[in-house]
Amino acid sequence: MWRRLLIFALLVLPTGPIDVGLSSAEACPMCKQANEVDEVAAARPRAYMYSILFMLSMPMMIFSGFGFALYRVVKKSERDLAEQALLESDPSGEDTVT
Repeated sequence: MWRRLLIFALLVLPTGPIDVGLSSAEACPMCKQANEVDEVAAARPRAYMYSILFMLSMPMMIFSGFGFALYRVVKKSERDLAEQALLESDPSGEDTVT
């Protein structure tokens, strides 16, 4: 029983002081900027559009980067295997083509 209480205290008590000083979070920086401008009615749709485009493009860019890196690793390993097979077939390393 005391062990469970100690584990609970160690996990829950440190998180208490953290949320005391926090203010409310904004949805996104573009929306915050649009709400601070005097002409809010004209700027809000543009801010939403840019924030949506930004949020949609980030996963595509990240996955494209990982995909390209994986493609390069596979191509390099295929090239290394082909070179190794060529060296195994001709151990002297000389060209047999005359």
